[in-house]
Amino acid sequence: MPDMTDGGVLHIRGRVLVGPEDVRDELWAVDGRVTFERPAAEPAATLTGWALPGLVDAHCHVGLDAHGAVDRATSEKQALTDRDAGTLLIRDAGSAADTRWIDDRDDLPKIIRAGRHIARTRRYIRNYAHEIEPGDLAAYVTAEARRGDGWVKLVGDWIDRGVGDLAACWPGDALAEAIAAAHAEGARVTAHCFATESLPDLLAAGIDCIEHATGLTEELIPAFVERGVAIVPTLVNIATFPALADGGEAKFPQWSAHMRRLHENRYATVAAAHDAGIPIYVGTDAGGSLAHGLVAEEAIELTKAGLSTNEALAAASWSAREWLGRPGLTEGAPADLVVYDADPRTDLRVLGAPRHIVLNGRAV
Repeated sequence: MPDMTDGGVLHIRGRVLVGPEDVRDELWAVDGRVTFERPAAEPAATLTGWALPGLVDAHCHVGLDAHGAVDRATSEKQALTDRDAGTLLIRDAGSAADTRWIDDRDDLPKIIRAGRHIARTRRYIRNYAHEIEPGDLAAYVTAEARRGDGWVKLVGDWIDRGVGDLAACWPGDALAEAIAAAHAEGARVTAHCFATESLPDLLAAGIDCIEHATGLTEELIPAFVERGVAIVPTLVNIATFPALADGGEAKFPQWSAHMRRLHENRYATVAAAHDAGIPIYVGTDAGGSLAHGLVAEEAIELTKAGLSTNEALAAASWSAREWLGRPGLTEGAPADLVVYDADPRTDLRVLGAPRHIVLNGRAV
């Protein structure tokens, strides 16, 4: 495929899904940007099919594996795997690696970073997070807000070895001070939360999003709705809970039983959130122990929890981009799109087999 990054014209023809109901016949990428007005120059190439804005993985970890930060070559491989699956926009929900060099690569997905995880001392995966005590939380949140791209990531709960089960990591007053500090820097805050117990204080403190949200209950749903708090369920990751429970059962039987219950209730939990109108977005949690490139699988998982095909598709494209403040296929936007052989609105499995990937107007 010709390189159309520098002054070239790329023509996309067929069905262009600007929105779930806004379907155009064609668009052009000129100097890497979308236009719906036919340019004077002849296109260097024409791609045909069903075009969709580049998919979004709203919970992904480029630069991280099960043991901590990885080198550039591994980070590049992770980003390429996501790209080739159609994920062209990533909200990196915590990474110990510096991946800013990716911003200089036109052939890799765009990343919105939440900085490094912030966790309680010895209450998270080793080598992942800043491990601190509550008195330092606001200062670390401020620093990560300034380093990130408008997000900060907290670890809201984790196994407490003294209790033998999941437990909240932070007192309410520390959370309130820290989240206010992030908001003062113009950043939103999200938190890893498996259990129910961590949620009330996070909600009261003004949290913007909850990752995983397996502990969401009917009693807490009205507060999520009232405050507009989104969730990113990461169901492909929650599928690993039974294996985790098996591995920890001998030492932490209470925690293991808890994790199995959360797994058993996962679809019902997301369905209740959906029925109430809580915003839900696609995220895979790739990059820890989970493989990259699972965005199609996660979208399909959401339909098992009651989202329609169009709702799950929007959660990985149009609505996710709007939530993150990034454009879709609008006039003048970066030409980041995926072309498929069939209409993904009728069958989400189509997302798993992109025909063409276009980044910054260049087919890659």
